Amino acid sequence: MDGADPATVRTALDSGDSLPGTRGFAGDLSGPDTDTPRLVRDVLGRYPCFSETGDPTTWSFDPTDLTDPDPVPAGHVRTPDGDEQVWTLPDPPATEDDAAVVQAVRDALAASTAAVDPDGLAVAFSGGVDSAVLAARLDAPLYVAGFPDSHDVEAARSAAAAMSRDCTVVELTHEDLERAVPELVAATGRTNAMDVQIALPLYLVAERVAADGYDRLAVGQGADELFGGYAKVAKAPEDPRVEADTVRGARREVVTTLPDQLERDVLTLRAAGVEPVAPLLDDRVIEAALSVPGNLLVAEPGEGVDRGDVERKVALRRAASEWLPDAVAQRDKKAVQYGSLVARELDRLARQAGYKRRMDDHVTKYVRSLVE
Repeated sequence: MDGADPATVRTALDSGDSLPGTRGFAGDLSGPDTDTPRLVRDVLGRYPCFSETGDPTTWSFDPTDLTDPDPVPAGHVRTPDGDEQVWTLPDPPATEDDAAVVQAVRDALAASTAAVDPDGLAVAFSGGVDSAVLAARLDAPLYVAGFPDSHDVEAARSAAAAMSRDCTVVELTHEDLERAVPELVAATGRTNAMDVQIALPLYLVAERVAADGYDRLAVGQGADELFGGYAKVAKAPEDPRVEADTVRGARREVVTTLPDQLERDVLTLRAAGVEPVAPLLDDRVIEAALSVPGNLLVAEPGEGVDRGDVERKVALRRAASEWLPDAVAQRDKKAVQYGSLVARELDRLARQAGYKRRMDDHVTKYVRSLVE
């Protein structure tokens, strides 16, 4: 069983508790009296688990072990009789006391980070509030990956300086991207441009962390989804990318995308030689985040202020302000594929290889050419 002891998972299965105090789990929950696997995966899919398509008795945490891997859906039990959903994400009402909300988030962050074993640990650090909370709370070295002129490298350096910390910069090259793409595709089974662009900086920073002797990497995954970090959430209901008519509803929509994202990220980091540690996806943090009202996910704009300029992740920033300088707690960040300039440089490599932008999905075609 990955992520939690079987007794905890069995209790959660019996009670229907979808947030039983873990950081996720997956694996075989069958007892000693049977050889038939009973595969489980937690409600947000924080650990991946696969079986052969049509044969749940043959399974693995690593899809490359299987001929035709089929992921166990998040919140489900898989047996030879089929898949059954046993856990659903709670949908509590918003807490009306803003101060209590912020304190609950702060307490959850403190508890989740305090529970992290620092042995063999490094922190993936982009300089944004998500990773800065981890940097402030965990006694571990900081690493950032990006091209030399990238936003993430500059942001990480300046945030580390503001926090009186050192940060190791992993400067990326075109050769790094060309080498890593086939390795990533082999590990994740994904060739679409967006997945590859997101995974590349994770993979390359994790490779360096592993080479430096660390076997675990703390990452800030989940913060944007849980605390309202996306523009499409901030612009709900006007943004066509979400169906919900409220900020809280849109936040819930993006939270449901986590299982697919986390499968990619966990497989990427493991392929690079480290085990991911995600304190912001601790059940305690998730529970606190789900009660955050819309005004503490996205700050309402003042008169004449464009919705694109509003403050996002308000509750997280206020909670983190106890540990961070204001300039770091309030800093916006770019998505990793853009902040590291990996997306830009992979596009450049694609065009140099003859895959022009006028071609449909030209970067994905380039990625596939590197694999072939």
